Amino acid sequence: MLETKTTDTPAPPIPPEHPYAVFRNADFFRYLIARFVASFGMQMLVAAVDWELFRRTGTALALGYVGLALMVPMVLCTLPAGHLADRYSRKKIILASTLVLGLASLGLMLVSTLTAPHDPFFKYYVYALLVVVGIARTFLWPASAAFVTALVPREQLPRAITFNSGAFQLSSVLGPAVGGVLIWLTQGAWVIYAFNALAAAGCLFLVAGVRHEHKQVPHQPTTLRNLITGFRFVYTNKIILGTLTLDMFAVLLGGSVALLPIFAKNILHSGLGGLHTTADGLDFGLLRAATPIGAIFCVFYLAHRPPLQKAGRAMLWCVAVFGVATMLFGLANRQCLGKFIAAPDAVWFWLAFGLMALCGAVDNVSVVVRQTLVQILTPDEKRGRVSAVNSLFIGTSNELGGSESSFTADWFGPVWQHVPITAGALYVQATATGTIWSTVVGGLGTILVVLVVAWRWPEIRKYGQLA
Repeated sequence: MLETKTTDTPAPPIPPEHPYAVFRNADFFRYLIARFVASFGMQMLVAAVDWELFRRTGTALALGYVGLALMVPMVLCTLPAGHLADRYSRKKIILASTLVLGLASLGLMLVSTLTAPHDPFFKYYVYALLVVVGIARTFLWPASAAFVTALVPREQLPRAITFNSGAFQLSSVLGPAVGGVLIWLTQGAWVIYAFNALAAAGCLFLVAGVRHEHKQVPHQPTTLRNLITGFRFVYTNKIILGTLTLDMFAVLLGGSVALLPIFAKNILHSGLGGLHTTADGLDFGLLRAATPIGAIFCVFYLAHRPPLQKAGRAMLWCVAVFGVATMLFGLANRQCLGKFIAAPDAVWFWLAFGLMALCGAVDNVSVVVRQTLVQILTPDEKRGRVSAVNSLFIGTSNELGGSESSFTADWFGPVWQHVPITAGALYVQATATGTIWSTVVGGLGTILVVLVVAWRWPEIRKYGQLA
């Protein structure tokens, strides 16, 4: 009897998933809109606080304390925030935190409208309300980060995180830009605080409609061992520890967002809007929008390509480019390069805008890689606490980086040029010089951090496909 010889035919290749297939998930789509609405209002609020404080006080030092007011609650509340995100309903934590953010916005609106222009207590009222904002955000972030992973299957997680980051970046474009226009038109910030309160209400409505509920773990005693689980997990996972360290110190040293009001008012004179005295709000809004504009272009680039094959190496290179672009942003102005390159003020402004957009594009690669790794390498019962550690690393570096940049700008220029704080126009010019050098040195520090991390954690260089 002759045996029939069969040949194995290869299975047809699985067609790649559509880049936007994740939007068919109704819960994820609803949550994404809620995140955009809330972030849009919050981005407007933070930009308005920076603008109003600098307008009323005229010092970079006042901007530095904004970062501290937002950072201190993160340090104090991270452990309980992560523990709650693992023990209780993450959806309810998001709703409660959003409600507190809306009430804090109403408080800022009242402070802005009811205090006199030169009220010496104005800044203290603002800092106190920012502490409330910082507490609410500290509880919101780990619950939100862990919540989104349960809305989509694992194979869709990298794209879900990419679009989640994109929603935040889009709000970061529109928020400061719209806020800058409103500030330019009204010369006041109270309307922005009121708008953020409405945005919080919209977010509450949308999140309440998400059907997914977090499966709560069995009761765990509130012991120090359980509270520090996230830190112990991060410390033992070298890839997560290395990526968090890289992002934290890169943002700490290279972040120049807190200095943008000074760049807009005293360094980059674009002439937009006619008079420099009224155009700085518009310039400021555009500069704040530049970084997220670059990030949004990156979001669509990542969405239309397969998962990164050499994710670790790509992240290291992108953070290095971030440092170089930050250095060039500090130098791209008439005060530094005007002696060598004759160009109109508008050219310097748009060159600086483009460099900030480049910073946003490459930084978004780092954000997507880091957030994806944190979620896929962490078991669900620990995601809240590990996400809290992630939020602490990144949140404190953002706020502390802004404070560091502001304090350095306020100190370095006047001290270097021997100008007292009471010297009027000379002090303003000296602070502008300090702002430039603070930015340049910070960008250089970011490059050095990349070299140290690549040497200290070779696992990151070798990490392959992001999926």
